[in-house]
Amino acid sequence: MDKHETRPGQARKRGLSTACVHAGNPVDPSTGALVTPVFQSSTFAFKDPQHVVDVISGKREGNVYTRHGNPTVRAVEAKVSDLEGAADSLAFSSGMAAISTVLLALVRSGENVVAMESLYGGTFELFRDVFPRMGISVTLADGTDAEAVERAFRPETRVLYLESPANPTMRVVDIRRLSELARARGVLTIVDSTFATPVNQHPLALGADVVVHSGTKYLAGHSDVVAGTVSASAELTDAVRGFRKILGGVMDPHAAWLLLRGLKTLSVRVERQNRSAMELATFLKGHFAVEHVHYPGLADHPDHKIAEAQMSGFGGMLSFEVKGGFNGASGFASSLRVAALAPSLGGVETLVTLPVTTSHYWLSPAERAKAGISDALVRVSVGLEDVEDLIQDFEAALAGIV
Repeated sequence: MDKHETRPGQARKRGLSTACVHAGNPVDPSTGALVTPVFQSSTFAFKDPQHVVDVISGKREGNVYTRHGNPTVRAVEAKVSDLEGAADSLAFSSGMAAISTVLLALVRSGENVVAMESLYGGTFELFRDVFPRMGISVTLADGTDAEAVERAFRPETRVLYLESPANPTMRVVDIRRLSELARARGVLTIVDSTFATPVNQHPLALGADVVVHSGTKYLAGHSDVVAGTVSASAELTDAVRGFRKILGGVMDPHAAWLLLRGLKTLSVRVERQNRSAMELATFLKGHFAVEHVHYPGLADHPDHKIAEAQMSGFGGMLSFEVKGGFNGASGFASSLRVAALAPSLGGVETLVTLPVTTSHYWLSPAERAKAGISDALVRVSVGLEDVEDLIQDFEAALAGIV
């Protein structure tokens, strides 16, 4: 059951929007401040050496050194834990810091990761270029085919890595079913839920063991901070925390403060982006210059039924392919006046990018084709502009390519 749902007879738990505003940042009792301060300190003082030992050993609450943790960072972690229904969360300096650290904490040399074929380019590069040097093998499978995923498991498989919806193909995988297959083999399931956000999807409630986010995107929501998060059980986050301390990819206090600010408006932003993305996807689907639209909210999307079952909203991300191949996509992107041609996503501004020139540039043409990424593919992160203005902007840009 979703953390924010209530069984008959139970007292109502606070809603997700209330959690966005209040979780992790109570009013300061000494000052009355509504906003969590930026604890811009690299180190913290102690009464005596025994106090240091007690805090480092976990016998007492406290702060030692910001690479280990920080009060502002802990406020972010508490809020994200509440939103994800997790026992604990960890904040990182970027989404890739979160992804690489959690994987290195859970997978050893000689072990295997099974991952879906359609992945963010940075994650794919980690699997292709870095893990083999560490003796970690990666097996790619079609995440939308449970039987293919099941066949990919080996005795040495430690982790199943999923991304749903996937970047940039918008494929949606059956998290519950795949998590069950993994658990039956003693395999941990990690889900990158960046595109969905905690507003639209709760992977832990669906059976996953770990959920990761590029906090740079929707969680922060204003294109002004780089961040990542990992949410899981206390046992798993304790294991990852030690690796974060060693590898050093902890979030800095000011970034944490910016992320706290962004999280307060997460639900209202995402709900608006859900609606606008659906309208824009519907418009694009009916345009003669568009070959295909990839948005799980559309009834003809191949994973629409799964998305309906496991998501409460279909998200603010979509992608589509235009006529004319790369030249058509490039001409469209260059002609936009409201939307910006820029990498990243999840902010208040509508951003358009061609994955072959940005997130998936370092993949070979064959690797992109296997992941379902064509030269004509345009990825759209729908912002908070009036949707009528976005449709008008897209319509004018499409008119210029045919």
